[in-house]
Amino acid sequence: MMVRFPDKMTRLREGFYDIKDKGGRKVPFRLNEDQQEFLESRWFLDVVLKSRQKGFTTVIQLDMLDDCLFIPNTSAGVIAHKLDDAKAFFQDKIRFAYDSLPAPFRKLRSADQDSADSLRFNNGSRIRVGTSMRSGTLQILHVSEFGKLCAKHPERADEVKSGAFNAVHTGQRITVESTAEGRAGEFKAMCDKAQKLAEKGDALTELDFKFHFSGWWSDKTCVLDADVVETADMTKYFAELETHPLLKARGVKLSREQRAWYIKKDEQQGDKMKQEYPSTPEEAFEASVEGAYFPTQMKKMRSEGRICRIPILNTPVYTTWDLGVGDAMAICFWQDVGMERRLIDYYENSGEGLEHYAKVLTDRGYNYSEHFFPHDGDHRRLGKDAKTPKQHGEELGIKPIRIVPRISTESVGIQASRSYLPQVYIDEIRCQRAIDCLDSYRKEWDDNLGVWKDKAVHDQFSNGYKAFETAAVRKPAVKKQEQQVAIPSMATAWRR
Repeated sequence: MMVRFPDKMTRLREGFYDIKDKGGRKVPFRLNEDQQEFLESRWFLDVVLKSRQKGFTTVIQLDMLDDCLFIPNTSAGVIAHKLDDAKAFFQDKIRFAYDSLPAPFRKLRSADQDSADSLRFNNGSRIRVGTSMRSGTLQILHVSEFGKLCAKHPERADEVKSGAFNAVHTGQRITVESTAEGRAGEFKAMCDKAQKLAEKGDALTELDFKFHFSGWWSDKTCVLDADVVETADMTKYFAELETHPLLKARGVKLSREQRAWYIKKDEQQGDKMKQEYPSTPEEAFEASVEGAYFPTQMKKMRSEGRICRIPILNTPVYTTWDLGVGDAMAICFWQDVGMERRLIDYYENSGEGLEHYAKVLTDRGYNYSEHFFPHDGDHRRLGKDAKTPKQHGEELGIKPIRIVPRISTESVGIQASRSYLPQVYIDEIRCQRAIDCLDSYRKEWDDNLGVWKDKAVHDQFSNGYKAFETAAVRKPAVKKQEQQVAIPSMATAWRR
């Protein structure tokens, strides 16, 4: 047997392992082109942004199983965002592949510890699955669907980063793979950082993640032999897609069958198409995060071009704040032009006193008219001076400060923001963090009931949103029927 399958790539290419195919049938596993390309180009640390059903989970776990079977004392772990998913991976991929091996080989490499979530082999190697891997030392770690974990459970995503990643020593292997889930969060940050490193062309260190992308168009199963009506918008989309540097470098020309598949799949998936079946890395993160409060409003802002570069005019600037206690503080900088509410700048920090933010305002150099603090700006803070933030701020030169009354319920603020957003323009460069907060402010997920709770998650996006909400509730929203003033020419001189 080992003469026939002398090395790992041969074993993965030539059917040494069995898997269940999409129909549930037992078939020999053989590498497809995407899987082989990944194995041949991977690094010590890899982050994979992918389209659905590309087989990355399968090949990563079979590769891991192969190392455990053939390299003594290898410790490997798989993390999924839910324990049920982790155990399903183990049973359907790892355990199934091992149990399907010929009996003589399993006798040679027996599992002396066998449970619902782990196997320990008689060569000292072990493979296990779970939702956390902080304890112990690993040589191989696979984090599956990290994007979903970041979106629904950001605190657990932080635990994976601080715990499981640090259980793998430098020079060993970590693979993080996922479809996208919203425009912000740790998975997107990892992808962005790895992409920037690739674009710079610098040599990677053993602590740098290498970026991999696998779009739907490289999947030979994404075809449909049918006559499908192709709209002018779709024709334009396909033409632009073929000129994208990624596809152009590979010489990709979409066939009639590929275009037909994409059109029908897009009809089925709707807003989730670009998330589940992205054509490019940029597309993958365009879909709204699940449970987000403002997906419709943010999508409309983008379609109407209201997230754009905005000139800063020689007119007064007012600010709206969120006041964190042992938390991040956020400031939105606004200018009003007619009926337009222009978010021209944004600042956020944590662990700093009001003195720091007073200096930020001074350094920005705007001509300030007013500063709007939320209701707790009138609450006295503990300390020898026992001053309110309003009193302290005005002593530092942040004035005049207006206190926005407390809203009765969280839903009142959400509705006010939804009504306010149609009048808002946001600078796409200076306010990128604020955009991320609006995109990612979402409901809390109830794992037990499998539903979204009727309250918001308090996470890294909350403070930025709350600073925006202060603007939305400070006075009634502008009526939609009032005439809007056009944005001045983008040829206007920029102040920043």
